[in-house]
Amino acid sequence: MSHLNLQAAEKSASAFEVKPNKSIKQSNFPYWLVGLILLIALTFALVLSGGNFSDAFYFIREGLTITILTTLAAFSIAMVIGLITSLGRISTNVFARNLATFYVELIRGIPVLVLIFFIALVGVPSLIDGLGKLADSLGAWGAPLRGLRNDSIPMQSRAIIALSITFGAYLSETFRAGIQSVPKGQMEAARSQGLSYGQAMRHIILPQAFRNILPAIGNEFISLLKDSSLVSVLAVRDITQLARLYSGRTFQFRESYLTLSVLYLSITLILSSLVKFTEKRSRRDQH
Repeated sequence: MSHLNLQAAEKSASAFEVKPNKSIKQSNFPYWLVGLILLIALTFALVLSGGNFSDAFYFIREGLTITILTTLAAFSIAMVIGLITSLGRISTNVFARNLATFYVELIRGIPVLVLIFFIALVGVPSLIDGLGKLADSLGAWGAPLRGLRNDSIPMQSRAIIALSITFGAYLSETFRAGIQSVPKGQMEAARSQGLSYGQAMRHIILPQAFRNILPAIGNEFISLLKDSSLVSVLAVRDITQLARLYSGRTFQFRESYLTLSVLYLSITLILSSLVKFTEKRSRRDQH
């Protein structure tokens, strides 16, 4: 009897066993990714088939180098600006903290496009004029600065400066959040071991903070890549500017802007995949 009861109990338990729900697995399937890949594949199929799409692609792709170089240069400088500003934001020095906060709030309160216009067309010329006056006051010592003219700074360099200053403010908040996410006991333990504040920050706090904010930094890089399209207003020959030139010359607006959109989409999808992979790996390493 006991054996029969045990079999009956096992059957009843198996009846209530939770089985994987196929609908849940299907709902987690990335249909959106399949749709985006199909869109990209269809566009490149049109490019390979020749005709107007092919002409638009080969004309626009020449600006990829400018787009990538502008993004990399601006992001590298913005990282330095952001790190220095974040240290100023958490500093106990009243002047440094207020100066850093003033910079961040000023930049965050102005649209990116307006900042690009202002820095490239107002800020850089004003700086060159100021350096020229400084050179005159220095006499012979200011000879190297006298050769600077407004037209000696190309628009691409001005665009890089504008993007660097703009995204430096946004990255500073990311760095600040990362630094403040590290427990205060880490700094106290480092100082108790005889490290100075700078040494503790450089060797203990910043490596942990950087690991915590690595996915956020990747997302900021993607945002900068997309916002680099705004430098086309300065006639920088990136892919956006070349798409505008091609569509204005041929009136092939559909071919130009669909190709341009898919180029940006392809790059951002690749970068987003790398960011997600890095995020998963960092989480795995932490555990």
